[in-house]
Amino acid sequence: MSNPMLDQPTVARALLYNLVAIPSLSRQEAAASAWLVEQMKTLGYERAFVDEAGNAVGEMGRADARHTIILLGHIDTVSGDIPVRIEQSVDGPLLYGRGSVDAKGPLATFVAAVAKLGAAWTHGQNLRLVVVGAVEEEYATSKGARFIAARFDGRREPLPAACIIGEPSSWRRVTLFYKGRILVELQASQPMAHSAGPDAGVATVAVDLWHWISQYADRFNQQREKVVEQLTPSLRAINTSMAATMHDRVTTQIGIRLPLGFNPQTFADELLNWAAQRINAPLLSPQYPIIQLQGPLTQLEFHFHAHEPAWRCDRNTLLVRSFLAAIRTVEPSAKPAFVSKTGTSDMNVVGPVWGCPILAYGPGDSELDHTPHEHINLAEYWQAILVVEEALRNLSRLLADS
Repeated sequence: MSNPMLDQPTVARALLYNLVAIPSLSRQEAAASAWLVEQMKTLGYERAFVDEAGNAVGEMGRADARHTIILLGHIDTVSGDIPVRIEQSVDGPLLYGRGSVDAKGPLATFVAAVAKLGAAWTHGQNLRLVVVGAVEEEYATSKGARFIAARFDGRREPLPAACIIGEPSSWRRVTLFYKGRILVELQASQPMAHSAGPDAGVATVAVDLWHWISQYADRFNQQREKVVEQLTPSLRAINTSMAATMHDRVTTQIGIRLPLGFNPQTFADELLNWAAQRINAPLLSPQYPIIQLQGPLTQLEFHFHAHEPAWRCDRNTLLVRSFLAAIRTVEPSAKPAFVSKTGTSDMNVVGPVWGCPILAYGPGDSELDHTPHEHINLAEYWQAILVVEEALRNLSRLLADS
């Protein structure tokens, strides 16, 4: 028997609306986490607290239950002030607001679905359900997910039997693949000189770096037609300045999305060899992740960070079967589908650590992520709540029989 507080969409919609209305930029999530914890307590969670990382955590079931299932969403958002409002459309009411899709919609889905199941059900199934609104997912540090991965390490806390990542996939689909990522940051400097002089300005170093990485990706991607198999770089920032020491400086950041099996060490070694030749500098033994090169004119400092490997889930698991059956139960005419994402999520962080069955799920159109018109269909949000509730019921039965 489900929690009567959430048998109708009204309470669930209010949960999402109010959560979206609380700004929670990465590293500024405290107010949203504290508010969500109080809502979890009101909805019947047996334990709800803000942990040491700042995550909002809610738990149902005994700590020593036979199986622990973690529902890992994130509570932080990118910047952008989108007035929170509900607008009617031909497809039903739409909730506008930063984070409505990425990823407070999926997080609120988890909170509501577990509350609908209730404590009595989880005890009866000998399950422990842990819902996490993680911090700093959008900041490329994934501080919240790393804290949870370290907490459930098989010693202090049990390894999870399964993990569901809260990311938009549409309520009819589950995500089984995320590309990896690495960020390359460069700081270059050289003595000031007149622009009419013979020496190229230091900004050209950043331009040449971008061209080298683009050409590297083009070579790598030959014969690789699918985007998920390709190396995809993006120029995120480039800025010039003048230091008090009368040096011209340029800083740049390049993000690179990685396919399965990509070796970032080999890539970094080749990049550094090119850079050393570019400024006529000896290549010393590099000490990753920060490497400095000093040429006759130009000094470079590279910083390689935020590396996450690509991660592909096994589609032949009890967790995947549970979701496919749940989607068909909620809407018999639905045709469940699998999704591969070209971005990166907290799945890339916890997947390699836990090695358990894992997938990503959540309502919303991921093409609206980070856009000025981010919004979620509230009818789809409710459908997703019903799917997660049913999927957890299915998974409980399958785990009991395994």
